[in-house]
Amino acid sequence: MCSQHERGVMKLDFDSLIARINELSRKNKTVGLTDEEVKERDVLRQKYLNNFKANFKQQLDTIKFVEDEENEGNGGVKH
Repeated sequence: MCSQHERGVMKLDFDSLIARINELSRKNKTVGLTDEEVKERDVLRQKYLNNFKANFKQQLDTIKFVEDEENEGNGGVKH
């Protein structure tokens, strides 16, 4: 079951996610974080990483190798 905190995290867009992570990072360096803020930071970081990995995988999946296409068109003969 998701807590209210986790549901709120899921609604953040990518820019808001980064902004909140940075805000918590600055606070941690100055006055420290509460236990709840540490948990929030961990959830936000994991969400950021999952999003980054998914976007990176999507980019890799769309890469098309030109050499492969050239070789298929001429029977695999390289010039």
